[in-house]
Amino acid sequence: MQPDSLTFIFLNAFIINNFVLAMFLGLCPFLGVSGKLKTAWNMGLAVIFVMLVSSTCAYLINGLLVRFELEFLRLICYIAVIASAVQLVEMTIKKFSPTLFKALGIYLPLITTNCAILGLALFQTNREYNFLQCLAFSIGAGAGFTLALVLMAGLREKLNLADVPSASSGAALSLTLAGLLSLAFMGFAGLGG
Repeated sequence: MQPDSLTFIFLNAFIINNFVLAMFLGLCPFLGVSGKLKTAWNMGLAVIFVMLVSSTCAYLINGLLVRFELEFLRLICYIAVIASAVQLVEMTIKKFSPTLFKALGIYLPLITTNCAILGLALFQTNREYNFLQCLAFSIGAGAGFTLALVLMAGLREKLNLADVPSASSGAALSLTLAGLLSLAFMGFAGLGG
């Protein structure tokens, strides 16, 4: 598979170099929202949408900035686009699903400062992806983020039913699970080239 093919870019962002489990980006919502499967799924969908919008806008903004030799404004422009996309998602969720809005709590506006989303825009710019490659990269990264959230939420829900010693429950158990998931995903590292 060619490293610049859309399939490779998608799989690389989805599994091989998963933003959460291999690059350790976006750990705040990963640990905070992964308590329940439904909440994790919905947060994952919100992140996919924000990543898609941010990636598209970052591609277009980068083209303008390069054309007018204003590359030094990339970071501030990307942050403004991400914040706008998150506001759009937040208003939509608040209007159509107030219970989900309450369930996501503070983690929904924290998507704005999620380093995975900013990393997505910076990585695609640095790798000089074309528009279709940017779309494949953003959908793959968002799907990988969702996969990590859902896996963690599923494990945490199962462990809520288990008899766990008090010394290893709570945050200690969550961090141990995150470490084990990360180790499992590190096994895919050789596939990325």
